[in-house]
Amino acid sequence: MERLEIPQKSIYRISLYSRCLERLEANGHEMVSSAALAAAAGVKSSQLRRDLAYFGAFGTRGRGYPVQALRLAIHEGLGRAKLQPVIMVGAGNLGRALLRYDGFKKEGYDILAAFDSDSEKLSEKSIPVPLFPSEEIASFARQHHVKMAILCVPAAHAQEAVNVLVEAGIQGVLNFSPAVLQVPADVTVNNVDLALELENLSYFVRK
Repeated sequence: MERLEIPQKSIYRISLYSRCLERLEANGHEMVSSAALAAAAGVKSSQLRRDLAYFGAFGTRGRGYPVQALRLAIHEGLGRAKLQPVIMVGAGNLGRALLRYDGFKKEGYDILAAFDSDSEKLSEKSIPVPLFPSEEIASFARQHHVKMAILCVPAAHAQEAVNVLVEAGIQGVLNFSPAVLQVPADVTVNNVDLALELENLSYFVRK
């Protein structure tokens, strides 16, 4: 399938629709109305219809969307039709916790290996994937055709690490490091700053 050019904000919402469709299919639903799917995802029906228009005409007036067909179209359009290889850089506390999370593979992402510059970590037995020294990132990524990476290194080392990933051909980075990374225009970085999210959330907590 030809790559779809979809805005990043739409991609995020479409991923939410995919989660909703998966739950509907698991519960035996064959059709869903735009209003019901929009409500489940927390968006307006008009926004949902605009987002889903990237995948063609699936809705039927009076009946809604076929759950399975729409889910499959979204998965293919987002590159989730087959298991996507991913590498982890940084095997500290957060990295190890993420490696133990089994939800990635369920959603179509297979963490093949982890990498760390600390030689003492390389002998740890609690890590569920092969752990290699950071010097092997480039060769491993090229050999296994990896295009995505999860970055869990300290902020002071984040830019150096992402430079290695870019050189290795990585095109998408999920960044858990509290650092603003500089990458080429053709590389996408999604930042997950847990402390910042808590700070934003605290505004809405009644004192």
